[in-house]
Amino acid sequence: MTLDVEILPADVSDAPAILALQKLAFRTEARLYGDWSIPALKKTLDDIRAEFLFKIFLKAVLGDSIVGSVRAELEESTCAVGGLIVHPHYRRRGIGMRLMQAIETMFPYAERFELFTGERSEGNLKLYSRLGYGVFRKESLSPKVGMVFMEKRRAVLRT
Repeated sequence: MTLDVEILPADVSDAPAILALQKLAFRTEARLYGDWSIPALKKTLDDIRAEFLFKIFLKAVLGDSIVGSVRAELEESTCAVGGLIVHPHYRRRGIGMRLMQAIETMFPYAERFELFTGERSEGNLKLYSRLGYGVFRKESLSPKVGMVFMEKRRAVLRT
């Protein structure tokens, strides 16, 4: 069931809510891997606020609550996408897909999009594959956590 969420730009005043949601969302990953040292769980409010200086953040809003978020930045012709989070109660309802599609439109001149996720995070891997991302590299984050790096290329019209 798809929810009627609004995808909006986030600003630094949303940082506390995004951090709280990030910590909640990544608990699922920590449990999956049996590893509570995942970097997303160690981020502080200052860390998130600092990211607002160089990244574009989007938020998914349902009523008065932020139920999802994603952030990205352009590095030359590659858009590095990260921090896709959806409140566990609202997963598998199209919010992650809508956030990803929206963040991609924020970077019309990106020739390539890159992101990473855990190798056992099946829902994430399926979502990114449906959006046209393919695996290009794998590496170990810790003895328990392997990371999968994915990319999506697109032709960009130059003016």
